[in-house]
Amino acid sequence: MSARRALTTTITSLVLAVLGVFGAAHVRPDASGAAVPGGAGSPAPARPNIVFVLTDDLSGDLLRFMPHVRRLQRDGMSFTNYYVTDSLCCPSRATIFTGQFPHNTGVLGNVEPTGGFSAFLAHGDERRTFSIGLENDGYRTGMMGKYLNRYEPQSRYVPPGWSSWAVPGWGYPEYHYTLNVDGRLQKYGGQPRSYLTNVLARRGARFIDEAAFARQPFMLELSTFAPHRPATPAPQDRRRFPDLRAPHGPAYDRAVTDPPKWLRGHPRLNPFQKAAENIEFRKRARSVLAVDRMVGRLRAQLRALGIEKNTYFVFSSDNGYHLGQHRLVAGKMTAFDDDIRVPLILAGPGIAPGSTNADLTENVDLAPTFLRLAGRPVPDYVDGHALGPLLHGRAVRDWRDAVLVEHHRAIDSGLDPDQETRQSGSPPTYDAIRMRTGVYVEYIDGSREYYYTRTDPHELQNVYGSLPPGEQARLHRVLRRLVHCHGGTSCWRAGHLRPPGPLLDNATAP
Repeated sequence: MSARRALTTTITSLVLAVLGVFGAAHVRPDASGAAVPGGAGSPAPARPNIVFVLTDDLSGDLLRFMPHVRRLQRDGMSFTNYYVTDSLCCPSRATIFTGQFPHNTGVLGNVEPTGGFSAFLAHGDERRTFSIGLENDGYRTGMMGKYLNRYEPQSRYVPPGWSSWAVPGWGYPEYHYTLNVDGRLQKYGGQPRSYLTNVLARRGARFIDEAAFARQPFMLELSTFAPHRPATPAPQDRRRFPDLRAPHGPAYDRAVTDPPKWLRGHPRLNPFQKAAENIEFRKRARSVLAVDRMVGRLRAQLRALGIEKNTYFVFSSDNGYHLGQHRLVAGKMTAFDDDIRVPLILAGPGIAPGSTNADLTENVDLAPTFLRLAGRPVPDYVDGHALGPLLHGRAVRDWRDAVLVEHHRAIDSGLDPDQETRQSGSPPTYDAIRMRTGVYVEYIDGSREYYYTRTDPHELQNVYGSLPPGEQARLHRVLRRLVHCHGGTSCWRAGHLRPPGPLLDNATAP
């Protein structure tokens, strides 16, 4: 046994022997989702911990390869209508950290001048992350893995709000990277033990041990590069699923009726493209196996330490991914559900096992949710809405009717790992709203889309032209209100269609 493993085992044993009561206190949520004592005469509970595993480019069709994540689903709640504000890495992550839409974070892409880490800094977003409020309230906060595009670990810079920091720069290949560990640089090579997802799992486990031993509430974000291209698998997974093929759903290699300008004229996929998609899907499936083992390892550790029942465990992705749908080769920047709808799974105190929620939720809601679960107030500048009541099975009157998606096409700088070609999509700048039964998109070139997802769940028939002019105008007004909203009150009101009209759940087809 290595010295490091022996130390971890010793710490775990001490915590179990001496601090067993730490995870035993009964906790129930209040109406906001914050933890409160279980009843009169009960011991004061520890404030809940939060573990957040964020993947990169994970689509829902990969969950079948992740048994530990499926176990998390059985133990917690899955949000079936959870979307991202932009299906692109850096804008989405900026939203997750701050609870703000891209038009308020100012992070509109992955690279300079309107995106990346420099834009996040220039707009003062690092002073608005959920970690600031948690650390100020006594939480031990840890950020490990992918942070924001164009962050360079060589700067030795550690942002405010993080008690522990272990972040690389270009970690996509999973090997040969530099890790900034609390301002100290550690270089990793090509050895099997350097595989980045496994390194993050080990560091995350150590962070949890140390926080538990110190009896300190903690918030840990573990952000993987998997399954983003090149989707490098762990050494033991390189030959898994040798005959696996990409799924061919109803939208695979199908054209849209009355498509917007950027989607017109796409030919059917050729045999070479289909073969490439099969290869990529195999790599993606292999690469998430290590992420799944991370989830299983950390949950087992929480159980061993006796703190699982006082810990919220969260799993999600920064955006989705398409692979052949709508005749598009691999990519992710469209307003189709393949790109903007991603998994969100939470388990923890007061969450009913195996439950689901179909309310419209978005990654703008994560920051306020984390703050409220920890008993912290939500700042006025936050655009999202805490999910605490939904998590604990309470219906919320007048929940939002629409969520906003905004995408800004960037100029190819040669520095963007997500740069796309026309074949993969690369749509022009657009704004969109996703509703329970439809998605409406406005492109900068004047194109419009509306898919009525109740009867067209795979978004193959653009029926915008058949909508009555009054409905077209109303959708435009709702979208413009969301695009220009600022702060929780403004954005919450903007997300409601008034009057409800025929585009909601009680609708008939247009």
